[in-house]
Amino acid sequence: MTQAEIGDPSGGVIDTWLATHRDQLVGWRRHIHAHPELSRQEVATTELVMAELTALGLAPRRLPLGTGVVCDLGPSTGQRIALRADMDALPITEHTGLAFSSTVDGVSHSCGHDAHTAILLGTAAALASAPELPVGVRLVFQPAEEVMPGGALDAVAAGVTEGVSRIYALHCDPRLPVGSVGLREGALTSAADHIELQLRSPGGHTSRPHLTGDLIYAMGAVITGLPGILSRRIDPRSGTVMAWGAAHAGNAPNAIPQEGMLRGTVRTGEHGTWADMEPLVRSVIGELLAPLRVLYDLSYFRGVPPVINDPLAVEVLAASVATLGPTAVADTPQSPGGEDFSWYLEQVPGAMGRLGVWNGLGPQLDLHQSTFDIDERALDVGVRTLAGVVFIGSPGAPI
Repeated sequence: MTQAEIGDPSGGVIDTWLATHRDQLVGWRRHIHAHPELSRQEVATTELVMAELTALGLAPRRLPLGTGVVCDLGPSTGQRIALRADMDALPITEHTGLAFSSTVDGVSHSCGHDAHTAILLGTAAALASAPELPVGVRLVFQPAEEVMPGGALDAVAAGVTEGVSRIYALHCDPRLPVGSVGLREGALTSAADHIELQLRSPGGHTSRPHLTGDLIYAMGAVITGLPGILSRRIDPRSGTVMAWGAAHAGNAPNAIPQEGMLRGTVRTGEHGTWADMEPLVRSVIGELLAPLRVLYDLSYFRGVPPVINDPLAVEVLAASVATLGPTAVADTPQSPGGEDFSWYLEQVPGAMGRLGVWNGLGPQLDLHQSTFDIDERALDVGVRTLAGVVFIGSPGAPI
């Protein structure tokens, strides 16, 4: 029997729950979507998750900082796998026109975390309806994914990976059609660090730049020089990208300013390169500015490591996705974006899949856009995938 012929790996538990509770699953997503909460402010979302899990007869626990939930079910001894969803929204004004649009000014679920939370709630409910589970399960509803270095660090510090053998997650992907899940072994996302460079000069007249430190010229040297030199010092196969997002200095056309500021990001898909990035950036900036008589302060903010998908965990995810049909498993490229799921993978092996949410008809909108939305059929796919790994990835299962 092929994986695609296995069907519901739970023996009907997942199919039965979805057939009778699909409206509830959609309702959870729409309620969370209409009431978004920013990172570390996910109070109402936490209350909703706590209440729904308690109603299932489970014993959820808030994470120590007050938002986020962890909950165990299934056997208390033996192997345990974790399933994670993030809960926070973004400071973006929604322009979807949906009947259940955000009711919070300037805040919206423009990255799909409302779907992630609803999917894990549905997965919990489907698993709780099973007479027994072949393996212990830990549900992790995580706050603050959208801020670096991410709420995953707080969850790890609270012990959510203790006793866990593997961890899985899904993330909405508007580039993939609904019904598919993109999978990739190895690097799925990139490490993402922030840098802020403050520059200082005595200032002066633009007719006499030789008498002072030309701050604007120095900024230009760093703006062009740092990305260029990094591209010559780092193996291009690492997927390293340095780009500036903000540059501010001066007002008058004939005055060399005394202060300037640059902000940017450095991203790489290779863990070893990420470890060496800060000293390299500091060295290059120092070399660029040394001859220019400009003082500076460099703040380097370490973000998140790359998500490195474990091959066995990807195999388990693929087996679960394949039960949806022969074309459900899709390839996906490495993304230069950051994702704090990587912090869990520093502790235990696991994998993240990209959940297709495009309806196949309209434009393929990107994440973090004010018009981002999902095809809600993806909620079913998400529940089938995450619940499926509990059965497929357990001892004695088909894989």
